[in-house]
Amino acid sequence: METGGLPLELWRVILAYLHLPDLGRCSLVCRAWYELILSLDSTRWRQLCLGCTECRHPNWPNQPDVEPESWREAFKQHYLASKTWAKNALDLESSICFSLFRRKKERRTLSVGPGHEFDSLGSALAMASLYDRIVLFPGVYEEQGEIILKVPVEIVGQGKLGEVVLLASIDQHCSTTRVCNLVFMPAWFSPIMYKTTSGHIQFDNCNFENGHIQVHGPGTCQVKFCTFKNTHVFLHNVPLCMLENCEFVGSENNSVTVEGHPSADKNWAYKYLLGLIKASPIFLPAEDNDFLMSLDLESRDQAWSPRTCDIVIEGSQSPTSPVSSSPKPGSKEGEVGSDGERVAQTPDSSDGGLSPSGEDEDDEQLTYRLSYQVQGPRPVLGGSFLGPPLPGASIQLPSCLVLNSLHQELQKDKEAMALASSVQGCLIRKCLFRDGKGGVFVCSYGRAKMEGNVFRNLTYAVRCIHNSKIVMLRNDIYRCRASGIFLRLEGGGLIAGNNIYHNAEAGVDIRKKSNPLILCNQIHHGLRSGIVVLGNGKGVIRNNQIFSNKEAGIYILYHGNPIVSGNHIFKGRAAGIAVNENGKGLITENVIRENQWGGVDIRRGGIPILRSNLICFGYSDGVVVGDEGRGLIEGNTIYANKGCGVWMMSSSLPHVTSNHVSYNGLYGVAVFSQKDGEFPGGHGAQENFSEDGDAILWETELEKEDDPLRRPVTVALVESNSINHNGASGIFVQSSEALQVTANVIHANGDRGVTIVQSSQVTRVANNSISCNRQSGVKVEFQCKVELRGNGIYDNRGHGIITKGDGTAVVENDIIGNRGSGLQLLPRSDTKVLKNRIHSFRAYGIAVRGRVKALVQENIIFQGKTNKTIFQQITNNRECIMQNNKFLVFKKKSDTWRLVNPPARPHLENSLRGSSAAHSGHKVAAMATRITARVEGGYHSNRSIFCTIL
Repeated sequence: METGGLPLELWRVILAYLHLPDLGRCSLVCRAWYELILSLDSTRWRQLCLGCTECRHPNWPNQPDVEPESWREAFKQHYLASKTWAKNALDLESSICFSLFRRKKERRTLSVGPGHEFDSLGSALAMASLYDRIVLFPGVYEEQGEIILKVPVEIVGQGKLGEVVLLASIDQHCSTTRVCNLVFMPAWFSPIMYKTTSGHIQFDNCNFENGHIQVHGPGTCQVKFCTFKNTHVFLHNVPLCMLENCEFVGSENNSVTVEGHPSADKNWAYKYLLGLIKASPIFLPAEDNDFLMSLDLESRDQAWSPRTCDIVIEGSQSPTSPVSSSPKPGSKEGEVGSDGERVAQTPDSSDGGLSPSGEDEDDEQLTYRLSYQVQGPRPVLGGSFLGPPLPGASIQLPSCLVLNSLHQELQKDKEAMALASSVQGCLIRKCLFRDGKGGVFVCSYGRAKMEGNVFRNLTYAVRCIHNSKIVMLRNDIYRCRASGIFLRLEGGGLIAGNNIYHNAEAGVDIRKKSNPLILCNQIHHGLRSGIVVLGNGKGVIRNNQIFSNKEAGIYILYHGNPIVSGNHIFKGRAAGIAVNENGKGLITENVIRENQWGGVDIRRGGIPILRSNLICFGYSDGVVVGDEGRGLIEGNTIYANKGCGVWMMSSSLPHVTSNHVSYNGLYGVAVFSQKDGEFPGGHGAQENFSEDGDAILWETELEKEDDPLRRPVTVALVESNSINHNGASGIFVQSSEALQVTANVIHANGDRGVTIVQSSQVTRVANNSISCNRQSGVKVEFQCKVELRGNGIYDNRGHGIITKGDGTAVVENDIIGNRGSGLQLLPRSDTKVLKNRIHSFRAYGIAVRGRVKALVQENIIFQGKTNKTIFQQITNNRECIMQNNKFLVFKKKSDTWRLVNPPARPHLENSLRGSSAAHSGHKVAAMATRITARVEGGYHSNRSIFCTIL
């Protein structure tokens, strides 16, 4: 390029004075000049773009301070848009025979205004020909009658926006029209400002105030850079319409209504609009910067596998006891007091409790081995979260639990990708809806797609009803006075990548058989729940971040039946997920953490499938199953919650199986039943989810059939769980209802393994491994009915079993290696002890304390220390019957006793393992009850921290 020695910066200053035609000619000189013209993007091209009266800032109205990627490209799009409304001009020539001799038709410009050719728009239209340009000069134009557009024209206001005001009612009967730079107001005789039933209308840079715009299919429209003040845009059966960079303010009803299925009859503009949409940059992100809230968990890949323990009696602590239980040097070990609990031990203990190590010098030389095996189910999540939570430690989630980006989710879900790419009905892009009643209303089989819009300070943002479909991508929805997005009457579609927050009701409300796909959204800081599913609502809720909502992150009730998977639900001020009032749902692989109430709260006929979730670091209980709650709770990791791991209340019938319940502050599993219905907590105000008023109206729509894949449960069942390192007892039972505790591993808990303080009906504890707990393995209080069968009770730091129960059966258990007596029968108990294998290090195999009624028959009792008898009972207690027991006494140091015929219990391979019913069906109904609660101090009050619903 010959520049005459001038620097490029100076050339750019010179070229900045050129107008658009001259810039075009300069760019054709050579490659160097072409690149030089392109380099004017932030100077001359920016001036041309912002100086165009027919458009506004490319990122108006949502981000007017953000520079576009290219000012030249933005100006190019504005310029082309002003030309393309008349693309079919040649197709409208009336005479085909002269097609070979056509000449380009010259467009006339008709001027309207004081001192110009025409005084009114109507008079100019009467003289207009095809594709003429009508220019309205500054002023106010009021038309006294309806204007009929019979020929395609372009109507443009001269000067700045606001200087030309048109009060008119226009009915378009021609194929295409463009209106630009006008302020529209309704005429005195009709609220309809513009209407078309078949043609294409293009609005650029206009203001509409206090009226209606109607487009009926096969008519189409393209609206850019317009402001609608208290104006309703009604689109009926439109095949395709575009609303871009518009502002909707102060609507008294809906700002945009999309009604009816898109028309199969399409006008000429349909292909043009479709091509324009496909040619524009796809709004889907290539790579998301989804704000992933990192958890502070330390991942530990420890495997839980069967272990073989050798008991070595050397007066030292068992190697299998928990580290936290080891006595400090110089401290005295605990012993068993008169009530069977561990107390501070004294060397002269007279009740047959623990003897201090070194009490007998001969014992130091006494060594024999007894081999046995502790079995249990493997933990979920690849063995993660088995270690204690470390205060202040950084927390890392396993890779399988990290949220995918929207791009990744769409790549692996072809159906979601097809929905995201679809264009049908109305496309609303980069618009602002604010300070009105409603945003977009889609009804009666309507179709709408919304990308990059902002909805704020409305009553609701989007309503989708009556078999309609919406696609919502990357919108901001906040400060709505009701729900942000509302779907009912079989509405559906895709709601993905949106930021939904600070809404007065639910972020997303799904009811009456609606079935959307809710994907990769952030739903947070709502004044009620994040997502509500009720009234037979369905839906797939996947890979969302739902946090800091005032009520439940996800609330499922009245036969709501969504699939909830892969979400992060955290820091809510109530429950993470609440399932109430016959709600259902398949809830899988979610991370539910740091919620104020239960991680998952199931009550009043709720019957979800809760599978493979991580429920951790809650400020209350992990899972709460309230009054009449049911469902399958399977394969979850319930970790480090401040309350209980699982809390079950009266009349609840859950199936709790194959969960890993560890390091919770109170009980691992707590079962409470109070028939008087009085639970701690305040009186909760009822929450009304029915916009139509009466809850009874919903009952006629509920689906009555039971789910055939859900296993019928007639008794609460706690089965095949790993319950370890919890702060209080592994399992605590205070219930007047039947309960089965089967095939669990109950290990190293901070209190007893199993505590039963009330059991009016039979509590069956069978085939469990109960080991290394800080106090006794099992304690049964007065008047409890309990069956203990087939358990392995090993290495507990108190007694193996303590019972005061009335009607307790201890049958075929292995009670080995406990620090206290193997079995202690306390006064007023009524117990059958049959076919057990019992051994204690330092105390009695079986100790009878006071007057008891007992049958001790066909047991094998191993000797402990040589100076202790195997069996202790009060003399003259004729109600304690012993017969056919076998006593094995130590004789040689080389003696080794093994548990054979049968091998060490529990025999989990013979236990009845319930088949887990994986079901993802959809059925459910509408309305709810607000959960209210208060804090109860400590587990000694026999209350959950937060567990009350009224």
